[in-house]
Amino acid sequence: MNKIQSSEITPEHVYFSRRDFLKTMGVIAAGTLSVAACSSSKLESNPDSLVDNELFEVNANSDESGALLTSYQDITSYTNYYEFSTSKKVNDRLSQNLVTSPWIVSIGGLVNKPKNFDVDDVKKMVDLQERVYRMRCVEGWSMVIPWIGFPLAELLKQVEPNGSARFVRFETLYDPEQMPGLKNKSFPWPYVEGLRLDEAYNELTILATGLYGRDLSPQNGAPIRLVVPWKYGFKSIKGIVKIDLLDTMPASLWMQAAPQEYGFYANVNPEVNHPRWSQSTERRIGDSERWPTMMFNGYSDQVAHLYRGMDLRKDF
Repeated sequence: MNKIQSSEITPEHVYFSRRDFLKTMGVIAAGTLSVAACSSSKLESNPDSLVDNELFEVNANSDESGALLTSYQDITSYTNYYEFSTSKKVNDRLSQNLVTSPWIVSIGGLVNKPKNFDVDDVKKMVDLQERVYRMRCVEGWSMVIPWIGFPLAELLKQVEPNGSARFVRFETLYDPEQMPGLKNKSFPWPYVEGLRLDEAYNELTILATGLYGRDLSPQNGAPIRLVVPWKYGFKSIKGIVKIDLLDTMPASLWMQAAPQEYGFYANVNPEVNHPRWSQSTERRIGDSERWPTMMFNGYSDQVAHLYRGMDLRKDF
């Protein structure tokens, strides 16, 4: 593993000189967690600001799938966010007036210390890290994204989940005035997702507040979203306003809308096809080739133990 200064991968002029950048920067070896050990909680929204002058471990060569960082332009212009539109190409325009500060996230349910957190305050009290993760959409396309965020476990520990808590339920903002896609009555709004508590505490699971060294844009889930890289992208819920600890499995929006197609776990699994298409390969955005899909999106070493003894075809 080569050690590269995080300051070398965050300046805007480096990001947008993508082709030169990618010649010298690979990304994650399969199954490897790539983390900038940032100690800074002062990440600014200024695009020219740096994350922190700490060492950032990356693989200097692409992994066996050839995965390279997806450009900032592609990440921010090709998004699924049905609260605004079912079209990937207009979310940046339709979401640009979303008010993202102040933004309160309430955490309750089976906890000893329920709290309301302002995201601006949260960013000051946590150690923001840079994590380069693959993101695999259930639709068969993928990206590689340098997120800025912090472990979900850090926030959950502050509310002290009690011994009965086994699941975590997440809920997205429901505001039809700001989110025109909510007028689409085909979906059981608000958007809801869930994890088992041990999945939520896994080291890979983060709450992201930025990417490519800048604050999240509204179309990418500003100001705070979940990122669970071994699961299909729809599990990584955007625009979170509510988190509850439960003793029973929550029903996600997609479980309610299409239970025959979407289960609770949504782990990336090339051997379990979607009812309408194969999951064995994926199309990387910015790349014309198709690549083999990796089990757990390549993160088996970190997460396979969570599902030991389970039938991953049945518990999809």
